[in-house]
Amino acid sequence: MAGSLNKVTLIGNLGRDPEIRSTQSGGEIANITIATSESWKDKNTGERNERTEWHRVVVFNEGLVRVVKNYLRKGSKVYIEGQLQTRKWTDQTNIERYTTEIVLQNFSGQLIMLDGRSGGSEGGVGDESAYQAPAPSAAPSPFASSPSAPSFGGKMIDDDIPF
Repeated sequence: MAGSLNKVTLIGNLGRDPEIRSTQSGGEIANITIATSESWKDKNTGERNERTEWHRVVVFNEGLVRVVKNYLRKGSKVYIEGQLQTRKWTDQTNIERYTTEIVLQNFSGQLIMLDGRSGGSEGGVGDESAYQAPAPSAAPSPFASSPSAPSFGGKMIDDDIPF
């Protein structure tokens, strides 16, 4: 395949308090569950329906784990960007299982707190409320729009020379 993209973007609410685990090397990993919902009105009955999807998120990024640990609780609204990964594991009865998760690795991923709550206390959370992992390259994106580029309001411009 010439190119591919594995990127997941979610806005939702934590379904339970974060689970923080320690690794053998002394680092920490955060597991969170995010609920996203969609609602619609049934055309035939006029009844309002809602469907909720639950997403498992694993955070390996040290800075993001710190934000999750210190500021996120059940019900917190967050924006996340990560990668979709499926892993295989064996349960207690020796049956192989598969789990698909959104993963925020050490040098990728983004987590933004959207509701401004900080662990149940009043006030803001400083610069950690919107922490983004450092980019592996500081080169500007060739697809980024230039702020100095003129805006023509989406109208077609006749670029033929008038002479």
